[in-house]
Order: sequence, then C-alpha cells, then structure tokens
Amino acid sequence: MNSSGNGEVIVVGSGVVGLATAVVLAERGVRVRVWTRDPAERTTSAVAGALWWPYHIEPMAAARRWSLRSLEVYEELAERPEETGVRLVEGAMGGTDPAEVAGWAAGRLAVLRRATDREYPAGGAMWARLPLIDMAVHLPWLRRRLLRAGGTVEERAVSDLAEAGAPVVVNCAGLGARELAGDRSVRPQRGQLVVVENPGVDTWLVGETSGHELAYLFPQPGRLLLGGTAEDDAWSPEPDPAVAEAIVRRCAALRPEVAGARILEHRVGLRPVRPAVRLERRTLPDGRVVVHHYGHGGAGVTVAWGCAEEAAALAASS
Repeated sequence: MNSSGNGEVIVVGSGVVGLATAVVLAERGVRVRVWTRDPAERTTSAVAGALWWPYHIEPMAAARRWSLRSLEVYEELAERPEETGVRLVEGAMGGTDPAEVAGWAAGRLAVLRRATDREYPAGGAMWARLPLIDMAVHLPWLRRRLLRAGGTVEERAVSDLAEAGAPVVVNCAGLGARELAGDRSVRPQRGQLVVVENPGVDTWLVGETSGHELAYLFPQPGRLLLGGTAEDDAWSPEPDPAVAEAIVRRCAALRPEVAGARILEHRVGLRPVRPAVRLERRTLPDGRVVVHHYGHGGAGVTVAWGCAEEAAALAASS
C-alpha cells in the first residue's frame, strides 16, 4: 500500500453521492482525494432524470430524513440554476396522496395539493414544486466545488479497497461495491430513457399507464427527458430500440404533444439497488477505517447531501 498523510480520506467513486461526500469532507477541512474509474460524466448519476423524490429506497425513515436535508441544499442551489443545474419546477406525481406526503414532509414541500384533471388526466396525483437537477451541469459543478475546497480527483480503477493507503476510505462505488465490498445484495436495476426536443412541456410528470408501466417527463434546458424502465438484474448498457419506442408511446399517452418530438439521444444507466442503503463504519485489522456508503438505487440524487453529511461524520469520528 502507498503511504499517506494523517487525516487524509480517499473517496472511491465520483457519482453524485461520492462527490457530495467528498465536498462535505473537504469543506470541513479534511484532505480528500476522489478515486474514480470513470469521470463523473460517465457515471450512472450522469444518466439520471434527477427529480428530487425518495424513489424506492430503504430504510424509509432514514431516506426521508436524508431527502429533506438534501431538499434544503437544493432549494439554496436553485437560486443559481445556470451555475448549479438545479431548478425548482412544478409537476404532477401520479398515484401519490398529498395528505400522506404531508405526514412526513411536514410542510416542507412547495405547492403541495391534489393535481387537477387537466394537470394529470389519469386522476389521483399530487402537484408540487420539486428540485429538478440537470446532471450535465450539476456533476461538473460539484467537481469544481470540490477542487475549490482543496480536494482532488484521480481517474484510477480500484479492484480492492486495500489499494487505498489513506487512514480512512469511503466506499461510494455504487454498483461497483458488489465486487469491492463483496456484497452480492447490490444489484443492477436497468433504467432507459429517451431524450427528445421539447415541444413545449414546462412541467414534470411521473405516472403509470393503464398497464402499470412507469412513465415520466422531465423538462431540462433545451431538451425533454422521457422515461423510463426499472429492469432488475439487467446488465446491458445498450439502449433497446423496442424499449425506446414503448417509452415514447407511454409518455405520449400522458402528454400527446411528445408523440412526434425529434429524438436527440438514448440513455441507459444501471441503478445500484440494495435491500437498504449501506451507511456504516468498519475498522480493518490494520486499524484503517472504511465507511461503506452505497446502495441508493434510483434515489442517489435525492438523498445525496443528507447521506453525505452522515458519511462524513462517520469518516471524521475518532
């Protein structure tokens, strides 16, 4: 192992969770290096539709706490959308009862009410203003913020956490933790989406079709993201043309104007799902510390800052 100075932390992984964790540590005065196999722009986070919402993540109580803390951060970042990529956008969340959400969000969400039939023709939806993050802007901004705080980013593949010679290692490897931590409970959930020219959609929408298939529309600057899929244990990173056609068809059933929109791009990401997020500190036989911080599934953006603060506290504790 390489030797390193006291107090240094190596964060493995440069998705949104890894970068947020590194930023929190660096801004608290810790010397941080991020090791990443791929640049942030090629991570799963880069493919995310990135609407703030605690989507399929456990443990739910902790996830809601992390989400609400992250919401505070995103609301502040939304004051500088061109710089941070974060905007507050209104939209409809199908199959969601505003009263149930109000129970855990405690008045923290904006414009929390039932959607009208015009806003969500299928009926039974919540209307709210939520953070919508443009990951093409947000990830490079996170990296710049880390560098300004004195952190560094190194592109290097890691096959064993023992390669990291720092006294503290934070494992934010996402799906890579399956090998790095020997954790077979981490599995891929394949998500595919279609990027089209925006025909004038300025609100987001998440819902299901009559066949209970997922459909979402997320307006980003200069484009509209259509999704999606959630295929468990599917490893292929290649877009499936038939799946893409089905995505457009489902979205057009909710917003007919997207039916003829010109397709700009196809994207696929493998969400690192796990029965529950692993956020824990372990001491190795040689006295070094590993903080495992992975398994956020499709909610990494949503919980990133709340999780990052807890991970940073674990990494910094004596």
